[in-house]
Amino acid sequence: MVEQAEGRKFAKVDDVLLRTDILVAEALKDQTSMNWATLNRGREVIQAEADALKLAANALDGRFVAACDMILHTKNRVVVTGMGKSGHIARKISATLAATGTPSLYLHPAEASHGDLGMMIQGDTLIVISNSGNTAELRPVLHYARALSIPIIGIASQASSIVMDYSDIGLILPSTPEACAANIAPTTSTTMQLAVGDALALAVMDMRGVTSDSLRSLHPGGTIGLRLTSLRDVMHGRDRMPMVGANASMTDAILVITSGSFGIAGVTDDEGRLIGVITDGDLRRHFSHLNSARAADIMTSNPKTLGADLLAQDALLYLNANKISAAFVLDIEGGNFEKPIGIVHLHDFLRFGLE
Repeated sequence: MVEQAEGRKFAKVDDVLLRTDILVAEALKDQTSMNWATLNRGREVIQAEADALKLAANALDGRFVAACDMILHTKNRVVVTGMGKSGHIARKISATLAATGTPSLYLHPAEASHGDLGMMIQGDTLIVISNSGNTAELRPVLHYARALSIPIIGIASQASSIVMDYSDIGLILPSTPEACAANIAPTTSTTMQLAVGDALALAVMDMRGVTSDSLRSLHPGGTIGLRLTSLRDVMHGRDRMPMVGANASMTDAILVITSGSFGIAGVTDDEGRLIGVITDGDLRRHFSHLNSARAADIMTSNPKTLGADLLAQDALLYLNANKISAAFVLDIEGGNFEKPIGIVHLHDFLRFGLE
């Protein structure tokens, strides 16, 4: 019975997916029957928000610089608060601040009145986000921050409002209609809030001199961390390098290529310096005299190599740009321009989540 129920459940899911595929296919098959009103409305919304962002960018002035300086010199944390849709934006801004080197937390204004005001302490900075600037739930938060002499940065669209009255620095958003036809649903306003918050976070990040290494320490997991990973952490070490001497027979070279699983063999001189590589392509080009040739006769001289301190994403771009699947790694930063310390293959980036 359980198996039958499970089967019916998955059958329903499959039916829904099938109907969805049919609807998408029908919408794309004949553009003359496309619902242009819906498409145009979508474009109008995005264009309205894009226009609002231009206004927000042009509205930034010395108060924005002062706000960045205030955040930079915050002794403890930057507390971000907002209610409703502005609250969702506040959460994201707080997360962005934390991810770019500024300790931050989100304070829910409704919960603040029931004990969470204790999350704010002297030495913090408060960012308050509200479209109207008169959200009632924000008043206790603003009052408490003022009592503790916590500096306040307000982000709102009305200069005459509670938020701006309490704020030490007020960032006033341009007055522009919401993308909603009824001018009610928060759209352009929240887009501007988010953009201004991102601008504050990234400007302060630059003021702090945050580097790629710093960001990597804040993002040890996920795609961002992987893209900021050094090639040293991706490559295979010396024990895995497929290497042959310049005078090695092609029988030995082919064995090294096939056993190494990289599709390549490095060729070294008597001092262990990399002087060339042998790939499958080299074998095909010299197939007629492989029996009598040495590795140095078949190899491609001056091979393309990678520096061990390259970011993984840059190394991957280099391999793709040069249409090669593997390359030896040199410790260029350490002054080693000739002797390889590792090897990396395209598959290694897939293994680490880069593609």
